[in-house]
Amino acid sequence: MAAADKKSTYTAAEVAALENTIQTQQSQIQAQQAQIEELKRKLDHMNEVFANAQRARFGQSSEQKNYVLGKDQLSLFNEAEEAQDHKTEEPTPDTVLIAAHERKKKRSQAEMLNHLPEEEVLLELPEEQLSCGKCGGKMKPIGKKFLRHEMQIIPKQVKLLAYYAVTYACDNCEKATGFAHIASVKPPVPLMKHSLASPSTVAYIMTQKYVDGLPLARQEKIWAREGISLSRATMANWVIQCSQTWLKPLYKHMKQELLTHSVIHADETVVQVLKEDNKPATSESRMWLYASAALLRHQVRIFEYQPDRSGKRPESFLRGFTGCLVTDGYTGYNQVQNVTHCGCWAHARRKWREAMPDGATVKTSKAAVGFQYCNKLFVEERKCASYQPKYRHEHRQNRELPILEEYYAWLKTVHPEKGSKLEEAVRYSLNQKQQLMAYLDNGEVPISNNLAENAIRPFTLGRKNWLFCDTPKGAETSAIVYSLVESAKANGIEPFAYLQHILVQLPYLGKTHSHEELESLMPWSPYIQQNFAMKNSNAYTNTYLN
Repeated sequence: MAAADKKSTYTAAEVAALENTIQTQQSQIQAQQAQIEELKRKLDHMNEVFANAQRARFGQSSEQKNYVLGKDQLSLFNEAEEAQDHKTEEPTPDTVLIAAHERKKKRSQAEMLNHLPEEEVLLELPEEQLSCGKCGGKMKPIGKKFLRHEMQIIPKQVKLLAYYAVTYACDNCEKATGFAHIASVKPPVPLMKHSLASPSTVAYIMTQKYVDGLPLARQEKIWAREGISLSRATMANWVIQCSQTWLKPLYKHMKQELLTHSVIHADETVVQVLKEDNKPATSESRMWLYASAALLRHQVRIFEYQPDRSGKRPESFLRGFTGCLVTDGYTGYNQVQNVTHCGCWAHARRKWREAMPDGATVKTSKAAVGFQYCNKLFVEERKCASYQPKYRHEHRQNRELPILEEYYAWLKTVHPEKGSKLEEAVRYSLNQKQQLMAYLDNGEVPISNNLAENAIRPFTLGRKNWLFCDTPKGAETSAIVYSLVESAKANGIEPFAYLQHILVQLPYLGKTHSHEELESLMPWSPYIQQNFAMKNSNAYTNTYLN
């Protein structure tokens, strides 16, 4: 009662003052909490900057990295860039590979080598050791025991082909009239007039450079060891002339085929061209790559050289295409009209990965949470990778759409430090939301643009060896040859055999070609598939998710 009486003695002004004090203190607490959160964001940002600096200075140059995301991290499904190096074991028939829910036995050593001609090597005793050690009689062979297999390499042989046209005369005409009717064989059309270049030689040089990444300067030295003086200038001339004269019609035909597809991937990379009009030698040009989706019928890879990265380049190349265009988020692709723009979740995931500090977990890092959301999508994609497009679309709507809705709701709760990698990851997913969600509506569209990145990689690896192109014509030639060999590889065709075949056939066809003639020389044609398939058809295969 006394307490009640004491409480009642407070005046209204005192109560108001106390309430005001409480409100002020609560505001101060909230401000301090906000300040703490801000300091934590700044600390995370500084740790991120420090970690990135350490990785840049001491880390591996590749994108490989291990992350700790907790027991539910789903690290099994990290993208290809994070694959670790493992020692390759000798294959056994019991070893299996798992891809798209299909179990394929790894080929045994015998299976891998059964296409090679086998030569028997008999290890025999010399004549002086054929005397019996007990009775002195002569010993005779009674059998043989297998010991082992070895592969023997026979260096390439270079021949000089001398063509002679046999001349024929009619005896009857000569006897009847005194003048013989003369006929001779029509000579084959050479690749180049007054040149030693043959289809096999040019195909070999092209394969060495554009498939194996061996620059012409290095090839020149190899030829010299064979006792043949073949300069890099001569080889460059052969490659350029044959490409422009004979291969370009195939290149254009492939492009027209690509534009009929429903899904196209696109990517681009830097190429330096020294002698380019109105540009310094140190300036950067671009090699663009356009590729058909892995799930579509004919696999096409088209490279196109252009002097810049302007969005008008893909707009011009893809004019008339009305399907789905899968890209990495570069805004220049937005100039392409009348297409459905589809984003790349591998790039979105990569942004989160770059924002993750060392040792990050879903409990300590928002970047790890974003990374895990992306991984969940890739897990679901692997489940439906072998489905028909209709059922893949249903799977995505039922299983992946809820993940994406939860993901974008969570993004609104993330308030990263300005200028941080975390902010970059958040901004990428928000800015690309429409493009990143587009794959849900079409079962033919892949979840990432990794196929294009894989397809353009041979060019980037080759560039490390030959560094630059001398002229725009050389860059255009590189685009043509890369298009043919990469399309061949994507269709399971051996590049050298394919190049040699088309360089034999095209001169006979002349410089004007029908649609049927060009189609018969495409790497997906039945004849090419039957006669020039690679011994190991998985050697260059691009998988659906990689």
